[in-house]
Amino acid sequence: MDRRNFIRNILIGGVGLAALTGGGIFYYVNRPEFGRLPSGDRLKKILSSPHYFGDHFECLTPVKVMSDDVQEKENRIAATWKFLFGDKTGLVPPMPIPTAKTNLKSLNPAEDCAIWMGHSTIYLQLAGRKILLDPVFSAYASPIFFVNRAFDGSNVYSADDFPTIDILAITHDHWDHLDYPTIMQLKPKIKTVLCPLGVGEYFEQWNFDAEKIIEDDWDSVIDFGKNLTAHILPSQHFSGRMLTQNPTEWCAFAFVTNDKKIFCSGDGGYSEHFKDIGKKFGGFDLAFMENGQYNRAWHAIHMLPDETARASQDIRAKKVVPIHAGKFALARHAWNEPYKDLIAESADKNFELLTPRIGELIKFHGEQNFQPWFDF
Repeated sequence: MDRRNFIRNILIGGVGLAALTGGGIFYYVNRPEFGRLPSGDRLKKILSSPHYFGDHFECLTPVKVMSDDVQEKENRIAATWKFLFGDKTGLVPPMPIPTAKTNLKSLNPAEDCAIWMGHSTIYLQLAGRKILLDPVFSAYASPIFFVNRAFDGSNVYSADDFPTIDILAITHDHWDHLDYPTIMQLKPKIKTVLCPLGVGEYFEQWNFDAEKIIEDDWDSVIDFGKNLTAHILPSQHFSGRMLTQNPTEWCAFAFVTNDKKIFCSGDGGYSEHFKDIGKKFGGFDLAFMENGQYNRAWHAIHMLPDETARASQDIRAKKVVPIHAGKFALARHAWNEPYKDLIAESADKNFELLTPRIGELIKFHGEQNFQPWFDF
């Protein structure tokens, strides 16, 4: 082969490899789990929101994901490298997570109760309705198989364990809250989807009936009848599954009956909005509060334990269950640090801190003594 043909073949091979690589990337990012940007009538509704500015949503008080004035802030590339490939000693538990799997199908449907299912997944029975929030039952909270692996023993539930789900509530579109494989496995059992603005686009793309999707802005009230209302509430966070930032809204939820008020914080940093929520509802019987996957550099969008305790007081919660920990290592604190630190921060507060195991039944009547399962 002469030199000219050799160079030509090299160039052809390079172009072919580039095309193959580009085609692979195009196929990868267009997988259904990545979703698509809101359009049509949904986009018109988004454009009318007072929380949407041009091409993105903002918090009540705009914040940056990464703080500029925190000395502990790490270079983004270095922090990402450490997160993906650094030493994970202490970040994951040294043995399988202790659990107590409750049989959901055997529960009395007339009994109000709750179950924390790991990370931010919550199961509620209220006013005869079955409500599931942010279910993630996949082995990884990520589109990449080796990133955000669930702790050993933490994946107790699967779609087969669930009865009919009256309300599937999604707080926002991040991978550890909106999990495509889990949603598709649960799909035949879901009657209604409840979500903040824009998130419904994922469900329509995934062939959910549009009439089953209830999608609204912060401070909206949805009356499900028969003694149950749901409130979509503000949180201080962000959204996006790819490079587009804040294309959809994020939220907290309150579920209210004649005799119960339940708060679910979703993800978010500390702000005065918690006091406003506490004043608006006059307190909550039970609150599921984010407490984990934090760092001083991004505590504007994920609370530190002392902020979780303060926010719990602000909303006037009687009982508090910490969430967003116990299943995935999304930050570089010890896996059980959020629990130990929140116990210390809650010692002088006027709420009762509950620390159930994954799958352990939380009753709304009587006393329960949850053991410190994370103390190892």
